[in-house]
Amino acid sequence: MTGVKVPLYDVHRELGASLGEFAGWLVPIDYGSIVEEHVAVRKTVGFFDLSHMARIIVSGPDAGKLLDKLVPRYLESEPGTMLGPTAFLNENAGFVDDVMLYNLGGNQWMIVANAVNREKVLGWLNDWLSRLGFTASVEDKTLELAMFAVQGPKAAELMERLGAPREVLELKLLRFRLNVELSEAKARAFLVSRSGWTGEDGFEIIAPVGEAEKILRKAAEIVRELGGRLCGLGARDSLRMEMGFVLYGHEIDEETTPVDARYWWVYQPGPKEDCVGCKALREALRRGAVKVRVGIRLSKKARIVPRQGDKIYVEGVEVGHVTSGAYSPVLGRSIAQAYIKPSHALMGLTVEVERRGKRYQGKIVDFPLVKPTSSPPL
Repeated sequence: MTGVKVPLYDVHRELGASLGEFAGWLVPIDYGSIVEEHVAVRKTVGFFDLSHMARIIVSGPDAGKLLDKLVPRYLESEPGTMLGPTAFLNENAGFVDDVMLYNLGGNQWMIVANAVNREKVLGWLNDWLSRLGFTASVEDKTLELAMFAVQGPKAAELMERLGAPREVLELKLLRFRLNVELSEAKARAFLVSRSGWTGEDGFEIIAPVGEAEKILRKAAEIVRELGGRLCGLGARDSLRMEMGFVLYGHEIDEETTPVDARYWWVYQPGPKEDCVGCKALREALRRGAVKVRVGIRLSKKARIVPRQGDKIYVEGVEVGHVTSGAYSPVLGRSIAQAYIKPSHALMGLTVEVERRGKRYQGKIVDFPLVKPTSSPPL
């Protein structure tokens, strides 16, 4: 295998993970069963290592001004709040990346970006910093900090047993605390937030690598006691598919706008006038979608998982293509995300998905495909 090892690679191997490559990183793919890990998140709790994702800190007098210029949402937030998901757009309103922004206070912001776009985002930020003449610094902290997600109905219970203080356990959605002591793990986190990407209630922990190892080892004990699982990226993918969450390089890219992707969260209603890509985004809103992102629920008789690029037909006419596919343990069938011609993006419409020369029946459905079991406090 080739790729950069996540910081706790050897610990994951010791704990029984199956390791593989994703976005140039060697990561835990599963801990024995993607399906069991998926079900644990929906029913109890799962613990993920997300250290492959980029963590970038922008600081200095003009840090806020720089980011305000680069995202289609206003940065009107207090320290301790997260903004997102939002996006960095190119000048044609295509996705450079979808990102989360954390207001750290003191003219400091943290960006969490997709692993595949780490180098691109770093270069893009520095390019715009130079072009705009702002005073700020851009620092890549990805290899210094590990990142975990605790997801599921028992997420708060796992955090409590890690020793999280009450102010963390009572966090509202998209809020965070800095410099958090997790007393039972005998570790200190740089940041703990009430957030996640599975649809379930949950927390995310960002910690220096040495502290993160202590957190992972303690969480591995606790999660079993709660009837949950250590989880790999295989389950994370099937969970995001049930919710209809996008993945860069599949549902979104530099040629796709938020209008086509139906990714309304990333921009300000309006949207903003003075940001990179905002003019083109307004034009896309006036023009309308040139393709529409939808969900596909396949028949239970279809014993295949759709893959990116599979063609979609209605009455023998090609109307779209699959961007991602997965097996849904909750629905007991395969599901997909796809782009469909606007003329055929009709909820409930019967379609056929072509996989390896054979066609399988399904229906167009809206997101989410599955209702979450738990929900974070708003």
